[in-house]
Amino acid sequence: MLDTASEDSVAEFYQQQGEMLEGFNEMDALAERGFVPGMSKEEKEKLARSETTAIRLSNVANMFLFAAKVYASVRSGSLAIIASTLDSLLDLLSGFILWFTAFSMQTPNPYQYPIGKKRMQPLGILVFASVMATLGLQIILESVRTLISDDNGFNLTKEQEEWVVGIMLSVTFVKLVLVLYCRSFTNEIVKAYAQDHFFDVITNVIGLVAALLANYFSDWLDPLGAIILALYTIRTWSLTVLENVNSLVGKSAAPEYLQKLTYLCWNHHKAIRHIDTVRAYTFGSHYFVEVDIVLPAGMPLQEAHDIGESLQVKLELLPEIERAFVHLDYEYTHKPEHTQAHH
Repeated sequence: MLDTASEDSVAEFYQQQGEMLEGFNEMDALAERGFVPGMSKEEKEKLARSETTAIRLSNVANMFLFAAKVYASVRSGSLAIIASTLDSLLDLLSGFILWFTAFSMQTPNPYQYPIGKKRMQPLGILVFASVMATLGLQIILESVRTLISDDNGFNLTKEQEEWVVGIMLSVTFVKLVLVLYCRSFTNEIVKAYAQDHFFDVITNVIGLVAALLANYFSDWLDPLGAIILALYTIRTWSLTVLENVNSLVGKSAAPEYLQKLTYLCWNHHKAIRHIDTVRAYTFGSHYFVEVDIVLPAGMPLQEAHDIGESLQVKLELLPEIERAFVHLDYEYTHKPEHTQAHH
């Protein structure tokens, strides 16, 4: 009998094969019908309006919830809750950053930005994540200073405790609802909001638990909770920074996606004799694609041009591709183009 690890490997293999076949079927449909099966124009517009609503709702919620947490911080004086409130302040800043990047991407300027502004999206998320990681470091420094100082007195009255618990639990519930709502979208900016809301759920719980433990047991638990919160902040947003750096520096697409593109190119026209190069690399949240196809040496320029242009159009119909470049050649024994890039 196969052990559990072998069964998992077999299941994963068949899942990958199924996804590959599905991708090839999509390429067949694009090659034969000239369009990618998917949402209609009306459905895309409806989805875009829903994404805009999610962003606006998140920004409005962040403003009201920040005001509530400021009040909780004033009533409690807890360093962990204050750290959580400062995080909410940055939510407002990050919300503006993400809104600005979304707005900029929707207002193209082909003269000043001839290849579009898709890199605005990961750049905005990168700035957002960097600010969040910096906040985490500041919280750690302040918490350490509080731990080594003698002024660690922390005590909540019964009324203060009720207010703080009520506010923090209410804020956490609203944020949890926003997490579930924003995660239903595929847009990267809305998903960044979902990650931010989920982070708020974690920080709110840590802040509240640390404040209550410090109130009932020992004062040092409050700054300790703030340090744990800050370390979580730094780890979470450092991973986000690394992910978006890859999308800005032009990381290659996965081999499975390159296989789909190669399949589409090979089945594009019967005159294609060879496929010399297929590259796809990140350009913001989308891909740039470079394809080098080999056509008969004696083919008229007009016919060759039409084959290359129609392949470019097909490639750019794929939702993941920002721009496609098709190079025509008559042989494939020469050195690769742009050899300086391979040094």
